[in-house]
Amino acid sequence: MNITTANTVNGFNITNTLPDQCNEGTWVGRVWLPSQHACNNIAGPRVVSVSQGKVYDLSEIYLTMSDLFADKDKLSTISTSKTNTLGSLNDILANSLFTKQTVSLEENTEIVFLAPNDIQATKACGVTFAQSLLERVIEEQARGDAQKASTIRENILQVIGSNLGDLTPGSEEAQELKQKLIAQGIWSQYLEVGIGPDAEVFSKAQPLASVTSGAQIGVRRQSIWNNPEPEIVLAVSSEGVIIGATLGNDVNLRDYEGRSALLLGKAKDNNAASSIGPLIRLFDDTFTLTDVEQCEVSLTISGTDGFVTTGKNLMAEISRSPQDLVDQTLNDQHQYPDGMMLYMGTMFAPTEDRHNDGNGFTHLPGDRVEISTPKLGTLVNWVNYCDAIPPWNYGVNKFIQYLRQCR
Repeated sequence: MNITTANTVNGFNITNTLPDQCNEGTWVGRVWLPSQHACNNIAGPRVVSVSQGKVYDLSEIYLTMSDLFADKDKLSTISTSKTNTLGSLNDILANSLFTKQTVSLEENTEIVFLAPNDIQATKACGVTFAQSLLERVIEEQARGDAQKASTIRENILQVIGSNLGDLTPGSEEAQELKQKLIAQGIWSQYLEVGIGPDAEVFSKAQPLASVTSGAQIGVRRQSIWNNPEPEIVLAVSSEGVIIGATLGNDVNLRDYEGRSALLLGKAKDNNAASSIGPLIRLFDDTFTLTDVEQCEVSLTISGTDGFVTTGKNLMAEISRSPQDLVDQTLNDQHQYPDGMMLYMGTMFAPTEDRHNDGNGFTHLPGDRVEISTPKLGTLVNWVNYCDAIPPWNYGVNKFIQYLRQCR
């Protein structure tokens, strides 16, 4: 691992991870506590809060993040629970950016951050921005062939235009456009969920499978057309109440999904393909849903080959409100008793050619992906092939065993 200064790891300054050392707001997450750091010598995940540059153990109050999500008095509970200090924020961030690159979770010898969610369902919404809608239609028309994307993009824009963002999904105007597109023979399943009444919602990852800032993220070795998806991820209670937000990378294989929407699971749910964090910022008087709706999410990809690209995700341009997406996911038809994390979709997918003309963008191992917004900080990950990343082997059964031992 290339550490060039006390605060820089692999070219990333860890002090950019969280705004102002979390001096303002209510921040929660999880860490892995190795046995030598645990008072009972039992290694495992702990629920924590972060404030004023320090990390505090909340495990005596909350065994799981699900417990925290369900606590209606969590803000006051967290604010008065700052007695068991695990260490400084910068030290644990530095551990996370070094250790998690090379070893499996249970081999860690230092305290490291984990994804801030544990047994919650990890769900995701797609095609919630006009730009992402266009790119999904292009993938479908190209049948996963990146070389065809540029020509198809031009043709579709001539027919559809560039004003899809002005449409309200499910509206009368949207239905009129649908009929026109059907008449012209270019209706798509992505247009159905993009401008129709029902949002696309899918399972992004299994409980405990997400990684967080500092970890490697995975793409399948067989994929030759893939991309990051910078997103806001909502933290939602079992009652459907949005309690906070964090950053996410919904790593996507464009060639797999483009070949067939029935390959969505293989395109989306892979080893280390769900990155969330680094912390959840709970809603309080310093941070509200309005801040989420107005934020700008920035993306920077830096390759070891010298390739750099940037983009932005403007939440103000989302076609469905955060509450509508939550209501379409968690309702009388489908419950999530432990709460859920909900990716809200992206408007940005890099499209510029990286190698040969017409091949578009795709990841290479070693790419550094930074997703940031001022009020949530920065989620940074390094790309590798799924089968080259330490395997995910700390599942629900091991978690239950750990909780039983800690009682």
